[in-house]
Amino acid sequence: MTTSSRTGNTGPTALQGTAPALQGTTPALLRTAAELDALPRPAGAERAVVMTMGALHEGHATLIRAAREAAGPDGQVVVTVFVNPLQFGEAADLDRYPRTLDADLETATAAGADAVFAPGVDEVYPSGEPQVRITAGPMGERLEGASRPGHFDGMLTVVAKLLHLTRPDEAFYGQKDAQQLALIRRMVRDLNFGVRITGVPTVRDPDGLALSSRNRFLSPQERHTALALPRALFAARDRLAAQQALHERAKATAPGGDGRAAGLNRLGEARAAADAQAVALARPNGAPAAVRATARAILEEAATRGKCSLVLDYLALVDPADFTEIPDDRESGEAVLAVAARVGETRLIDNIPLTFGALS
Repeated sequence: MTTSSRTGNTGPTALQGTAPALQGTTPALLRTAAELDALPRPAGAERAVVMTMGALHEGHATLIRAAREAAGPDGQVVVTVFVNPLQFGEAADLDRYPRTLDADLETATAAGADAVFAPGVDEVYPSGEPQVRITAGPMGERLEGASRPGHFDGMLTVVAKLLHLTRPDEAFYGQKDAQQLALIRRMVRDLNFGVRITGVPTVRDPDGLALSSRNRFLSPQERHTALALPRALFAARDRLAAQQALHERAKATAPGGDGRAAGLNRLGEARAAADAQAVALARPNGAPAAVRATARAILEEAATRGKCSLVLDYLALVDPADFTEIPDDRESGEAVLAVAARVGETRLIDNIPLTFGALS
């Protein structure tokens, strides 16, 4: 294998040689596209990339560890750290975004990265804002796209550029940003990028809050209020599981076997048998509506009774393929329950995958 060597463990280093990376050694810090291009690729092994905007936390570390495991000891893991101005609608949000490169290098080191590519804005966009951009299409105009116009165009543009610059075999993204992940997968498929896209499950704190660089802006009271987001998602998931379990139990009473309906029929209780059969054959229509209602009730309670303000942006049950709303008569298939809300001055997003008909 050929990767960069390290000159020590005390700080960031530039690319210097071809020694293999060891977990716990400082990864090469690359600032320019030329330095990145000079990074030797591993012979006979793969390069994995994790793209971030910095302010790394355990969620990012989980992505890096997943990339490390996939690449193997002879592979190479590159972490990008770039706060992309094209993804921010307001200059204030861009300025507020935390920059913590020294801490990011420590996190990347501990998780097993071989190199960190942390270019400046002028390096990524040497001619200013790009005139040619990737357009997210209809999916990019829904949910997050509706709340943050142009966000996904900017995201896909920089992801496409970083994929070209890093030339990975596999790229890793968190499922917390489910719509972003879906759009990246669609872009890679539609535009024939030669890279595998892998989603990594959302990482949560013990209290259930999804890890995010924005969590640091929450006061203790705001964090308590923010817990309504995961609580709503988990309650909706549990409601769906309970409803589907009851449906399965009802099906077990259907005639033709030793179920309750058949037993009642043998005893001459025709009306009771008919009622049991009706329950058994009933389809679980309305499960999507029940999921939405369960989550919404918890969010509305938090908005009205919480000590801090919670303003719901959206709560949506969507098809993960295109992020269109799931109809109320959906009986089977995959879905994503997604939520966005502003708690105090901090906007948070979260989601959970669901499977309808999972017990059938």
